[in-house]
Amino acid sequence: MMLYMPVKVYQEKKCVENHSRELAALGTKALIVTGKRSSRMNGSLDDVKNALVREGIPYTVFDEVEENPSVDTVKKAASLGASAGADFVIGIGGGSPMDAAKAAALLLANPERDTDFLYQKARPEDGVRAAVPVAEVPTTAGTGSEVTPYAILTKPVLPEIVLTTAPGADARHDFPHLERKTKQSISHHVFPALALVDISYLQTASRSSCVYTAVDTLAHLIESHLNTNTTDYSRFYSEMGLRIWAKVKDRLLRYEIGEEERRLLMNACTLGGMAISHTGTSLPHGLSYPVTCEMGLPHGKAVGIFLPGFLRGYGDREEAMRVFSLLEFGSEQSFSEYIRALLGEVSIPDELWERDVNELLENPRKLKNYPFQLDHDRLWAMR
Repeated sequence: MMLYMPVKVYQEKKCVENHSRELAALGTKALIVTGKRSSRMNGSLDDVKNALVREGIPYTVFDEVEENPSVDTVKKAASLGASAGADFVIGIGGGSPMDAAKAAALLLANPERDTDFLYQKARPEDGVRAAVPVAEVPTTAGTGSEVTPYAILTKPVLPEIVLTTAPGADARHDFPHLERKTKQSISHHVFPALALVDISYLQTASRSSCVYTAVDTLAHLIESHLNTNTTDYSRFYSEMGLRIWAKVKDRLLRYEIGEEERRLLMNACTLGGMAISHTGTSLPHGLSYPVTCEMGLPHGKAVGIFLPGFLRGYGDREEAMRVFSLLEFGSEQSFSEYIRALLGEVSIPDELWERDVNELLENPRKLKNYPFQLDHDRLWAMR
């Protein structure tokens, strides 16, 4: 077994102010990567800017990160940072800005490479440089990206027949009607150097944002716990996170969310991030990406709808029941009813579901974290 968690994490009120010196120690010029609105509404952007000014660190703000950020957005952020001479990156927001910050930090360190490099495995002989330092300031309690090495980006996907029958063509330009999108983690691991976690930033989150990000946390904890790569160490994180999530689940359903509930959700979120840093995610995340991209469902909701089926079909019934016990559900049925009440009914078109299942079965990389044999019928039954 191995345990590796290199991120220095502080969780406290006024966290950014209290640790501004450590933030400033990451470099000499900062690129701040965030979205258009939420970091301004909750005060996190002002806190980071004030901390940098206090420490004499110049900064440039890139605030164009969208939900499910694209590779093109990351390229724009890195280009802005390079033109400003930035040598470290600060991500502020939910998973989208924090993931974009990691990918931008990698491009900043390798300016001679194009964005295809993000999805290429690095070899020592390739001369790939490590990403410039990254600090993360989470403002949602869902992705755990502040402690993971992953960066999930949206990228275009074209049918293989187009790519193989049109050599030399600009496929995206010549066949725009065939283009689809998918979400995929970049091939490089970028652990943040510093995570500054202040639950005060969660106060302005909407009900739907709070619920969907909380369900994303739940998925991380479950998928890490029931995983090919799980170990006793990783389960220290997932079991504690599931116990914490259980404490807030009923109040989440009624949406009675105050400071204590925000603290619990953020603790569970960070633990979930630590858990998947060691194991990766599993089938619910793999199944969710096409649903998010093609139906426009928020990530947490798209992942959550697959959790009951994932647990129902899991090959080790004892471990599946252990998850229900940790979450304080008396049965598989009560868990399914809870998720339905929390997220509502979602109907996935048969055509999309069939394609989703087939694409997952054709991609061994997405199946390797599931420790049992899968076929079409078993996956189909997880719907």
